[in-house]
Amino acid sequence: QDPMTALNPVNTVGYQIAEALRLHNNYSRKEARKAAEEMLETVGILKERYDDYPFQFSGGMRQRVVIAMALACKPELLICDEPTTALDVTIQAQVLDMITNLKKELDTAVIMITHDLGIVAETCDTVAVIYAGKVVEYGKVEEIFDDPKHPYTIGLFNSLPQANRGGRLRPIEGLMPDPSDLPAGCPFGPRCEHATDKCRSIEPGIRQYSETHYCRCHWREENS
Repeated sequence: QDPMTALNPVNTVGYQIAEALRLHNNYSRKEARKAAEEMLETVGILKERYDDYPFQFSGGMRQRVVIAMALACKPELLICDEPTTALDVTIQAQVLDMITNLKKELDTAVIMITHDLGIVAETCDTVAVIYAGKVVEYGKVEEIFDDPKHPYTIGLFNSLPQANRGGRLRPIEGLMPDPSDLPAGCPFGPRCEHATDKCRSIEPGIRQYSETHYCRCHWREENS
């Protein structure tokens, strides 16, 4: 999540990429170095910086190195957990563009874990909205943004500040439940303005609303 602390400070960035290649692909030192140099250039870093140390790189450049390490062995799936944490907006955009381009170039599937709805809109095709460890809504990104079904998803969008909207912010009331002591019924029930006794006692099942759009909510099921 944090590129500033993700790399080993006592090893060069090139060595850290090459190490993954030697461990997983059984490359020789020479083969691993050549492949690591190619990966550095793939993520926009000169291969001549192979022998540089992490402290010689900015946060955005370190994130590029981390992505190069993740993609070096050409995985079928790349999991990005908050890949833009601690990066300024300009560098965020560059990193996201790079991930999108590499996804197409290397034919790699990407799971993007983020709390930033802007990143979701920009990079994702399909969205799973998770609350208290459960998927409460799932669908194409257009469906989630244009027609959200679950009260939690709706609350997320309503809480976003907008330049053309006057008045106070509309945060979701209440606090996240303790994962080790979840409430009975729907875990979002204590914070939901639509909650009924049914919501507080019976956990809702998943209901399909279109070919690709699913939601887990008693209120939505009864009012659709």
